[in-house]
Amino acid sequence: MTPSAIIVIGSGLAGLTTTSQLLTHRIPVLLLERFPKPGGNSIKASSGINGAPTRFQPLPSLDSIATFQTDTINSAGGPYISATGAEKARRERLIATLTERSAEGIYWLTDEVGVELSRVARLGGHSVARTHRGSGKKTPGYDIVSTLLGRVSADELFRMETERRVTRILKEEGQEGGRVVGVEYAVVKEGNQTVVEQAYGPVVVASGGFAGDARGLLAQYRPDLAGIPSTNEEREGTQPLLQEIGAAVVDMEQVQVHPTGFVEGGDGEAMVKILAAEALRGEGGILVLGDGRRFVNELETREKVTGEVMERAEKLPTKARQWDVKLVLDEGAAAALESHLGFYMWKGLIRKTTVGELGEEMAALEGTLREYVDVVSGKKKDEFGRESFGNWTITEVKPESVVYVGKVTPVVHFTMGGVVINELSQVLDAQGRPIPGLWAAGEITGGLHGQNRLGGSSLLECVVFGRIAGDEAAAFYKGLAPSAQ
Repeated sequence: MTPSAIIVIGSGLAGLTTTSQLLTHRIPVLLLERFPKPGGNSIKASSGINGAPTRFQPLPSLDSIATFQTDTINSAGGPYISATGAEKARRERLIATLTERSAEGIYWLTDEVGVELSRVARLGGHSVARTHRGSGKKTPGYDIVSTLLGRVSADELFRMETERRVTRILKEEGQEGGRVVGVEYAVVKEGNQTVVEQAYGPVVVASGGFAGDARGLLAQYRPDLAGIPSTNEEREGTQPLLQEIGAAVVDMEQVQVHPTGFVEGGDGEAMVKILAAEALRGEGGILVLGDGRRFVNELETREKVTGEVMERAEKLPTKARQWDVKLVLDEGAAAALESHLGFYMWKGLIRKTTVGELGEEMAALEGTLREYVDVVSGKKKDEFGRESFGNWTITEVKPESVVYVGKVTPVVHFTMGGVVINELSQVLDAQGRPIPGLWAAGEITGGLHGQNRLGGSSLLECVVFGRIAGDEAAAFYKGLAPSAQ
């Protein structure tokens, strides 16, 4: 079985980064995408990508790789703390690789790929501002993914086939520890006839997580999340494809529920929500209960903010499990997120109003805003512990003061669990051995984020480990017999 290309499964940022890296080595790539359009969930990412320290940070001297590592470890929590021996060491190497190569990843995107990432914000769980996005109208996920897609599509060694659902990963027969040699995938032909085809070569899996697999892997590992909306369209998780050939999985029960998904006015019962970017809070936005009272440090980790919402907010009388929470921004915070606000307002997810008008709906709001203004100005400390206020600019609260408000609720967003990899993006079996000819990158993998992922580290993970997977797979491909090239 002579490989004609390296096979990449999934066209999100991890898959496109891997592809781009392979093409720099002049290795042919066949990219298989199960949906009609490429981009995956990466194209929807709206807060940015982490990097530390970089020249774009307003005060880069305040950040360091060590600080980024500490924030990541603190966020990872229990699974990292309880790990021992080889598993502890593996998690440490993954976190070290992510953080040590973060600035390099930012510079690759800006200096080589051509993506503008000059604006930096502080998100929840971070001790400093390190989440990069552009200053233009494009959201970071769309900008990065669309630019990379254009870059790889122009290369003659690249071929992408959409609506190709991989059904099996092929290994050498009769050999324990044999190498991966290709994939089988389903193709729907004219007349709705489904046929199975094969492609041969080393494989990089970048097919994403299972946060949209409500009836499958989510129901298996986290049945307690049933009924909570998701930011992910319904799609089955692909970890079982790798388990079938001996890959180990880890942290499958670790699922991130993001505190802010928009409750769409037209269909409040929709089970797929648009994410209210964490940058909205990073730039100064606050969360209030139905009566207008603030109740949490909005820049705590996603896990902690979600827990406070579920404990403090009233449940909405809907079939979907939703809570009554509002996100409020002033004009300064809104201006800092112009690219986001235009889209959100066009979709009817955020509306522009005044303190007076909004106060008719939420009796405690005006008092909440007056107290928040005193905190931002330094007149008093925040009772919830918030210390960073982004671009909040209101200094005096008046009935005519302009504010922006959106109705939000917790949403299933990201799965931290997945197949076990090492720092070289090699997929490992239950004995910790690499499966030859197989790599993985992005949300399909597990063990890096523990019980809670920091905002901005999902795109970073795709870039860092996608580049590593590309380099490692290229070396493997070049090492095959000459007849295989």
